[in-house]
Amino acid sequence: MVTLDFGTLTVPVGIVRLLDLILTCISFSLVASVGHSTNSFWTWCMFTWCFCFCVTFLILLLEFMHLNEMLPISWDDFTTAFAMLAALMVLAASIIYPIFFTCATCGRQIGATVTSCLAFILYSVEVGLTRAKPGEISGFLSTVPGLLKVLEAYVACIIFMCLEYSAYWVHPGLQWCVAVYSICFIFALLVIIFTICRLLSVFPAPFDKVLICCNVLAVLMYITAVVIWPLYNFQNNKTRPPNCSNLPKCAWDNLVVIAFMTCFNLIAYVVDTFYSFRLVFFVSRT
Repeated sequence: MVTLDFGTLTVPVGIVRLLDLILTCISFSLVASVGHSTNSFWTWCMFTWCFCFCVTFLILLLEFMHLNEMLPISWDDFTTAFAMLAALMVLAASIIYPIFFTCATCGRQIGATVTSCLAFILYSVEVGLTRAKPGEISGFLSTVPGLLKVLEAYVACIIFMCLEYSAYWVHPGLQWCVAVYSICFIFALLVIIFTICRLLSVFPAPFDKVLICCNVLAVLMYITAVVIWPLYNFQNNKTRPPNCSNLPKCAWDNLVVIAFMTCFNLIAYVVDTFYSFRLVFFVSRT
């Protein structure tokens, strides 16, 4: 028998999710009212707002009807991971959309940007409300290392979106960088999937020790990518080509984004390794 729990809508997390629902709905409604565009950036922003709206509505509905307890997944891990992913996606949309589609007289576009920024703030608040505190018994994705895994996977997705085959197929060094991005992304994705599906027990070794080893390896691999990627791509191509200003999508800009995101992910893996060491060797012992 399905029971309705209005209390899930009045707790702080429930209120934040309701506001997320309203703001993402306003964002994609305002943008849709302006008209359709075939630009890939427009499509990405619309997908972001619609995706976050639908999943947030699904989470609220399942918790309101207590159906989440019947799902064979770690619900806390799922909701925390989604809040982190939604915050990152909405942040990207809040930056991309105004750059390409707003102007001084574009009232609805500016309104969509404002509501998108507010949605990002609220999703970040939701992450803070659902995140496990140090020493607290909770799902892995509710901890700082778990949230960093979502961040690392998302940044890798941005790198993949900017990659073009012609940019790396000539040099083995650049192919190594792509291998680094791919290997680390696959591991982060497996950790997220295994955690949400409660499959961590199938690891043949202690999960926390495996995680530390993989994080250290990822740091070393990303250090090589941080050096190799700009070395090969910008050695004779240090300035932005003049024709880039007239193109909707410039290959040189993509190379810069990849270089920046590589450095960003290296920092994320370093912080991830630090927190993993702290959780395993300090918090768990106390």
